[in-house]
Amino acid sequence: MSFASALRSFALLTCLLAASAVFATRPLDPAALAGIESAVGREIGAGHLVGAVVLVGNEERVLYRGAFGDRLREPMRAPMTEDTIFDLASLTKPVATATAVMQLVEQGRLELDAPAARYWPEFAAVGKGAITLRQLLMHRSGLRADLDLRPPWSGRDAARRLMLAEKPVAAPGARHLYSDINFEVLGEIVERVSGLPLDVYCRKHIFAPLGMADTAFAPVDRARVAPTEGPSAGVVHDPTAARMGGIAGHAGVFSTAADLARFARMMLAGGVLDGVRVLRPESVEAMTQPQSQDLEHPRGLGWGLVAPFAANRLALPPLGAYGHTGFTGTAMWIDPVSGIYVIVLSSRLYPNGRGNAEPLRQRVATVVGDALGRLSEETLVAARPSIAPYVTPAAGLETGLDVMASRGFVQLRGLRVGLITNHTGRDAKGRSNVELMRATPGLRLVALFSPEHGYGGELDERVGSAVEPESGLPIHSLYGATRRPTPEMLDGLDALVFDIQDVGARFYTYITTMAYAMEAAAERGMAIYVLDRPDPITAKFVQGPVLDADRTSFTGYFPLPVRHGMTVGELARLFNREAGIEADLRVVPMRGYDRGAWFDQTGLSWIAPSPNLRTLTAAVLYPGVGLVEGANVSVGRGTDTPFELVGAPWIDAEVLAGYLTSRGLAGVAFSAVNFTPAASTWKNRACSGVRLTVTDRDALDSPALGIEIVAALQRLYPGDFRLDATLGSIGSEQAVDAIRAGQDTRAIAAAWQPQLDAFITRRSLYLLY
Repeated sequence: MSFASALRSFALLTCLLAASAVFATRPLDPAALAGIESAVGREIGAGHLVGAVVLVGNEERVLYRGAFGDRLREPMRAPMTEDTIFDLASLTKPVATATAVMQLVEQGRLELDAPAARYWPEFAAVGKGAITLRQLLMHRSGLRADLDLRPPWSGRDAARRLMLAEKPVAAPGARHLYSDINFEVLGEIVERVSGLPLDVYCRKHIFAPLGMADTAFAPVDRARVAPTEGPSAGVVHDPTAARMGGIAGHAGVFSTAADLARFARMMLAGGVLDGVRVLRPESVEAMTQPQSQDLEHPRGLGWGLVAPFAANRLALPPLGAYGHTGFTGTAMWIDPVSGIYVIVLSSRLYPNGRGNAEPLRQRVATVVGDALGRLSEETLVAARPSIAPYVTPAAGLETGLDVMASRGFVQLRGLRVGLITNHTGRDAKGRSNVELMRATPGLRLVALFSPEHGYGGELDERVGSAVEPESGLPIHSLYGATRRPTPEMLDGLDALVFDIQDVGARFYTYITTMAYAMEAAAERGMAIYVLDRPDPITAKFVQGPVLDADRTSFTGYFPLPVRHGMTVGELARLFNREAGIEADLRVVPMRGYDRGAWFDQTGLSWIAPSPNLRTLTAAVLYPGVGLVEGANVSVGRGTDTPFELVGAPWIDAEVLAGYLTSRGLAGVAFSAVNFTPAASTWKNRACSGVRLTVTDRDALDSPALGIEIVAALQRLYPGDFRLDATLGSIGSEQAVDAIRAGQDTRAIAAAWQPQLDAFITRRSLYLLY
C-alpha cells in the first residue's frame, strides 16, 4: 500500500486505530515506571528545575502519575502538586490553535490549501499572498521565528500590524522554518472566521467539551500556578503573547497534567472523549501524519512527528508518534502504536530563568521506553503503514528526479546536458535539479531551457532568454522569440532532460513544450530524458471533451480530453508514438506513486507551477474554470484566488449563483461575490459573479463544471457573453454548437463520451503505474 493511499483512506484509518488498540494492551512494567521518580529527583538535585509533574496513561486509564519537588520557594515553600497549573508555552499551538483550525476546516469554513489571505486579505502584503494555511501549520511558510520586540509595542492591533509587515525570508513551501508568527497568524484567522476571540473559541469548542476545567488562556486559579521567572504566577511568559494580552495562537494557554491527559485520550480515540466528538478521525490522522517528505523535519499539522524529548530512539521509537514541547519546560508525546501518552510539566525557568528541562524529558522518555520494550521497524509500519516513508524512505514517493539522483545520474555521466526546467524542478527534500546535477561528477550541465512563465515561474508575459545567476548557465527561453529549441540552442549538447511539474489539464502549455523538445531532439538524433512527476489532480480521472483533431496548437498539442489523467512521463510515451515523433525517449518513472493520489497526498511540497495556480484548490478547478477564460470574463487573475472566481461587470451575482446552485453539481458550491481584478480581463473594473468552493474533489467533474458555467453565461447573458471565444479551451466545436443551441449540459457530456472512451482505451497502452 502506498503512502498516499494510507493518508487518503478512511478505511485504513479504522485499521490503524484497531492496530493501535492491540499495542495499547501491552502491559507496562510498574517497576520500570517507578524509575521516573528517581529520574526526576536527579534533575531536581542537579539544579535543572525545582519541581515537575509527570503523567503516563493510555486511552482507558492513568498508568503513572507523580508530583515532585516544589512549585514555589519564595516567599514561602509550596510543594508541587498533581493539580498544579503550568504555562504551556508552545503546547498552545497543537492543543488550541491547530485543533481550532481543523474544526473550522471540518465545517467548510477554512480550506487547508487556500491562501491565508483569503481569510485575512491584508495578509497578502509584501509577498505573503501565496502562503497557505497548511504551510503555516507545518512551519513551511517562509516566515521568520517571531515578531520584533524592539521598538517596544503592545496590544493586539500593534501585533497585527507587525504580522502584516512581515516579509517571508524563504519561498512558501520551500523549507522548514519554525515560526511563532505562523501560529500568531492562524490565531487571528480563527478569530476572523469564527467571529469569536481565540480564548473564547477554544474554551467553548475545545476545553469545555473535553472537560478540561483547569485549561484557559488566563489561569482559573492563580494560587495553583507554577511561576516562571520571578515571583509572578499566572502571567504568560512568552513576551510576544504577553504584549498581545496573553491571548495568541502560539502561546498563552495554562493547563494541568490531568487536563492534558483528557486531550491526549481524545486524540488516541480518534477525536472523541466520553461520547463527545471534538475532531473527526480523518482530522486527527491528517494532524499526526507526515505532510511532506522532509526527513529532517517531519511534521503533521501543528504536531512534530519525531518525539522531541526521545533521547534513546530505540528505547522509545518516535516514528509513528507525535508531540510538542514548550519553552517553559513542558512536553506532551502521544503514541498511537503503543497506545500511550506521556506528559512532562515543569517550570524550568523558575526562579532565575536558567533551568533546563531537556535532560528530564530524555530521562522520562528512556524510562517509559524501557517499560514498553523495543518495537521493530516492521511492528511500527504494520501498526501505522503511512509512516513507512520515514522508516524506509524508498517506500515513499520518489519523483523521476529523486530516482535518477539516487542512482548518481549514471545515465548522464560523460554527457553535455541541456535541462528544460523551472522553479518546480526540485526533489523531495526541496533541492533543485540544477544544484543536484552540477554537484554530480562527470555530468556537464551546459544549458537551461525555460517554459512559459520563465525559469522562476513568476511571469505572465513573453519571456526573454537570460543567465542563471548562481551557475552562470544560459537560460534559453521557450516562450519568447521561439517556442521550440532551435538548432543553435542545441549545439554542443548530447542529451536533453525535461523536469517540470505539470497540472493535469490539456491546455497547460508545459506538456506542449515537452513535446516540441522531443521533436527537436528527434531531428538531431539526441536522447531526451523525461523525469516523471505526479499528476497533481490525480491520474485516475479522464474527463471532458476531446480536442478536435484539426485544432491542435500550443495550448493543445494532441487530441486529449480536458482532464487526461496522465503523468508527464506517460504523456511523453503517448506523444512519441501517437504523434509520430519517434524520439530517443527515456522516461525515468517515479517509485511508490499511486495514480489515485492528489498532490497533497504524495508527501511532496506544493510549489505553485505558475503565478495563478497558487494552491492545489486552484489546480482542481482549473480544468473547469479554464474553459471560460478565453471569453470576456474574469477568472480571478489579479486577485488572491485565481480560478476560484468567475465574474464580469455585466453579470448579476445573485442570479448566476442561484442558477448554478440549482444545477446540483457534485463536489462544488457557488456563492455570489463582487471583486475587482488588478490584472488581466476586466483589470481595475468592478465585477460581479460567483466564488467556487470545492466541497468534494473526488466527486467533482471539473470539465463538466466548466461547461455548466459556459452554458449558464450563454443562457443568462446571450447579448454580452462571447461564446465563440471559449472554443480554443473547450476544443470541441460540437460542444460549443450544442451550448449555443441551448442543449442540456448532460446531453452535451453524453455526446462526447464515445470519443472519451476511445481515448481511455488508447491511453491504457502508455500508463506506467
